Amino acid sequence: MLTIPKTLFKGEKKKGDQIKRIAVLTSGGDAPGMNAAIRAVVRMTIAQGCESMGVQRGYAGLLDGMIHPMSASSVANIIQRGGTILKTSRCEEFMHKAGRKKAYEALRIQSVDALVVIGGDGSFRGARALYEEHGVPVIGVPGTIDRDIAGTDATIGFDTAVNTGVELIDKIRDTASSHDRTFLVEVMGRHSGMIALHTGVCGGAESIVVPEIKTTVKAICEGIDRGVRRGKTSSIIVVAEGCQFGGAAALEKELKKAGYAAKMVILGHTQRGGTPTASDRFLASTLGAVAVEALLSGVREGMIGVKGSEVNLTSFKKLNGKPVGIPPELMSIAKKLAV
Repeated sequence: MLTIPKTLFKGEKKKGDQIKRIAVLTSGGDAPGMNAAIRAVVRMTIAQGCESMGVQRGYAGLLDGMIHPMSASSVANIIQRGGTILKTSRCEEFMHKAGRKKAYEALRIQSVDALVVIGGDGSFRGARALYEEHGVPVIGVPGTIDRDIAGTDATIGFDTAVNTGVELIDKIRDTASSHDRTFLVEVMGRHSGMIALHTGVCGGAESIVVPEIKTTVKAICEGIDRGVRRGKTSSIIVVAEGCQFGGAAALEKELKKAGYAAKMVILGHTQRGGTPTASDRFLASTLGAVAVEALLSGVREGMIGVKGSEVNLTSFKKLNGKPVGIPPELMSIAKKLAV
């Protein structure tokens, strides 16, 4: 259960900069639950007596002036849908000052007073620059399946991605057992092994290979042999796409050189889509609503996230460039459970 501290925005209220119109956009990779966050932002904005606007296609759409009014009915029946009704994209032009000035002008033309950005670390770097260079109040809501953002213990889409991965591994294990095979299952996570760790533990993997902690082909082979000695005829090895070997395909070749045959399955974008879990819907709804409350309370920049069981606020300055590592003790537990 999430709690919202009564002192979260205490003392933030400012005079002379009343917010009447709030826009929301989704940026970067899509994540299950983004629609629930959009819905929360729109409906909380309207409930607070303000006008709600939506930006199509993220920062790219913002540069093109793709900003339109949103009503309570425009977000009806989307809480259960994956993806994002506002669409998303990656925008090279917004990475430059001239692009951000163009974005600011687009917001000014539409009389938008503040912006809510639902996305990941790269999206928040853009949000910070927009605030610092043009004074646009911007609040970030963490939406990424990788769960790799500092300042929050949870991100929208992670729980769904893990559940999707576990469901598919359960199916793969049936085939692995039937044919006495070893399967390499590649999950998403360019620089983060969070999905791999959680999916691997919940799927009962014999080995988990992540970018943050180095391993060797020898150690992986020893894990397979350990299972064979106690009567196992099949193994599941979960591999993060950004691991030291460069993904499951490269690891498959290394295992073959060592005399171990393995089948490869890449889950890929199946983990991005699909109906968000109840946990992701609740997280997205809460963070989206609190983001609006933050702006109306006088907060002008930062990310609304979760620490422990409490909703928290972190300045963008404290987020940028800080990687989120995997606790070694969790990897140790995963290894011991696979004995």
